[in-house]
Amino acid sequence: MAASPLLLGPMLRHVDETSASIWVETREAATVVVRAGGRSWSARTFAAHGHHYALVEVDGLEPASELPYALEIDGVPAWPEPDPRDGAEYPAPVIATRTPGRRLRLAYGSCRTSVPHDSHGNRTHGVDAMRAFALAMAAGAEERPDLLLFLGDQVYADLTSKQMQDFIRSRRDIREPPGKELKDFEEYAHLYQLAWSDGANRWLLSTVPTAMIFDDHDVRDDWNASRDWKRKMEATSWWHGRIIAGLGSYWVYQHLGNLSPRERADDELWQRVVAHDREGGEGELDLTEALDAFAERSDREPTSVRWSYARDFDDVRLIVVDSRAARQLEPDDRALLDRVELDWFDAQLQGGFRQVLIATSLPFLLPMGLHHVEAWDEAISQGAWGRTAARIGERLRQAVDLEHWAAWQHTFQAVARMIAELADGARGPAPQNVLFLSGDVHYSYLAEVERDRGGRILQAVCSPVRNPLPRFLRWFAVVMSYGVATPVGAAAARSVKVPDAPFEWHTVKGPWFDNNLALLHDAPDGLRLTWHTGVVEHGDELHPKLERVAAITVPADRDVELSA
Repeated sequence: MAASPLLLGPMLRHVDETSASIWVETREAATVVVRAGGRSWSARTFAAHGHHYALVEVDGLEPASELPYALEIDGVPAWPEPDPRDGAEYPAPVIATRTPGRRLRLAYGSCRTSVPHDSHGNRTHGVDAMRAFALAMAAGAEERPDLLLFLGDQVYADLTSKQMQDFIRSRRDIREPPGKELKDFEEYAHLYQLAWSDGANRWLLSTVPTAMIFDDHDVRDDWNASRDWKRKMEATSWWHGRIIAGLGSYWVYQHLGNLSPRERADDELWQRVVAHDREGGEGELDLTEALDAFAERSDREPTSVRWSYARDFDDVRLIVVDSRAARQLEPDDRALLDRVELDWFDAQLQGGFRQVLIATSLPFLLPMGLHHVEAWDEAISQGAWGRTAARIGERLRQAVDLEHWAAWQHTFQAVARMIAELADGARGPAPQNVLFLSGDVHYSYLAEVERDRGGRILQAVCSPVRNPLPRFLRWFAVVMSYGVATPVGAAAARSVKVPDAPFEWHTVKGPWFDNNLALLHDAPDGLRLTWHTGVVEHGDELHPKLERVAAITVPADRDVELSA
């Protein structure tokens, strides 16, 4: 059987009321055609490091339409696959445009490793919650969400699987730096294939719109944790190539599809693709040199690019915030968001929306105990107890990942004030809820700010999708976050004069440590939040069932308490 001309995808990316973006990676340079509703749309591929990509802009659609679609590559039917690789049959993929006034249904999660879905993979990494959801949706047991939001660590460039290491060994000496970690674009391309090529997940990604933002493991653990961390990386022989490959591949595989047609038209790299096609350029555009230059500049001058973005779903605003690349690392001017990024974020926090959802890979509201510990560690790392303690604080920060929002107190305090203003109605009519959606910490929970007026401020974490903490680390996470950690952490923070937060918060439900995918439904009676995990029954490893782990309703009426 001849190899399919389609290497990866199709992935349904940005979708609005009248348009949709469909991304693919093809085996060779080609013309990609999408057919739906008796019409067709096409795009030529562009190349990067010997790989071939296309993003087909499907426009002129009707709002509230649902169109099955097919994809051809140089005239050859490629999707749905004529002969599915896994032998399974799935419903026809569809493009479902936004329905004005329809309440938002959103699925989200973070931290998903790329290992096989057999008994060994399920034993070492647990059942893939996203795949369990895909199978349930294909069987008609789950409704299709309007958006699937990935909140970081879509791929692990530093903690690689056996399959990825086998590929690395096929092309270089794995005993030489960076060893089992990724080195270049070619290895990133293979890692994305491992992450997104399973049949069930591939079907899911072809029929549900997706949005993404990176976290540290998309590049490397503790990415931009501090200036000391960055200097240590820059002293290696391989970091420069790694960050260029990481950011360049992120633009291709993740960022490009995040953009609306208008935002894409302003993107400097996409302008090259469009100009090449519009001017009738011969052959396939090779974007390699421009992509590498863009990635290098993005790392050297973070303010030159914005990875964050915002989308409005009627009266619900979703703001997706880059909490990794936009950092200022100078010890006397540390910030999780640089001034340009913070100003942009500030401008998005407008009143008049019924719900404001803020997606950031790192939880803004950690459990109180851990919040205090991270704030304390930042202070001593900055010299509050002298140089020796500062060195110890920096080692501790990198050893146990003490680098969330709480460890950037200047930014945390500024954003907390902005959020309080928004929830109090100082920026226009207050929303019912300001809800942070996050991942990263490898356990899930819901927290609420203690307030007696204005809109609610909440934090809903879903992590991991597939990468559970070992049991001894679960114990450590609980000890660091809850119980005696709260008063002890608060005392430590006060000892180094960490300013009090503008508000206090508490955990409403959690933590739980299952592999999870969370669903958010903006229902008439309030926000319904559920967390779901995959469970193997009767030894059928390839067909896990989806089970609900937790459910909470955040009522529309501010005077009604949260209910489980």
